[in-house]
Amino acid sequence: MNVLHVCASPRPFQESVSKQLAAAFFAKLTELNPDINVINVDLYHSPPPFLNYEGYRAFWMPIKQPGYQPTAAEQKATGYAVAQAQQFRDSDIIVLSMPLWNCGMPAIMKAWFEQVMVPNLVFTLEEGAVRPSHQVRKAIVLASAGIVLKEGDPADALTPQVEAAMKYVGVTDIASAWADGQDTPQAEDRMLMAMEAVEDLAEEVAQMKF
Repeated sequence: MNVLHVCASPRPFQESVSKQLAAAFFAKLTELNPDINVINVDLYHSPPPFLNYEGYRAFWMPIKQPGYQPTAAEQKATGYAVAQAQQFRDSDIIVLSMPLWNCGMPAIMKAWFEQVMVPNLVFTLEEGAVRPSHQVRKAIVLASAGIVLKEGDPADALTPQVEAAMKYVGVTDIASAWADGQDTPQAEDRMLMAMEAVEDLAEEVAQMKF
């Protein structure tokens, strides 16, 4: 089982709730399945560039104009995307850990999505239909929030954005565990509930057959 963990928290482990959730998830998963292969991508240690015009043209002009050959500058702009997309394609499970900031994902995680979710890297477009070109079976979101969230909360734009992006490229099995309410008096209790949810997710993943 190959697992890609993408982390988008700049805070040290002791201060980062999302990093602590991820640590608990992987501790349980490796306990149940010692043979897993985990690749960790810390976006604050290896930040993705924003998708620029050259990168956009390299990915999308061959779709808009069949036979288009990207320029040297356009090809150069795809370096990060090509490397990250290879890790995505080779993974069975994707784990995204991050805090909720301003009702959405951190900008650095959005930049990662924009680099990876492009045609001819993780999917192809055939007669307008998206064809996945990866083996990802499941995506997991491990997230924290200062406020208390309810299901479908408009303050949570992170969940629908991840779900839409993953489903677009053919990843339909998406689960999450939230440690919300971390700036409230109930923070400790809500963290304990989140840890239980994280261990349940790890048990589910450990039982998956590949």
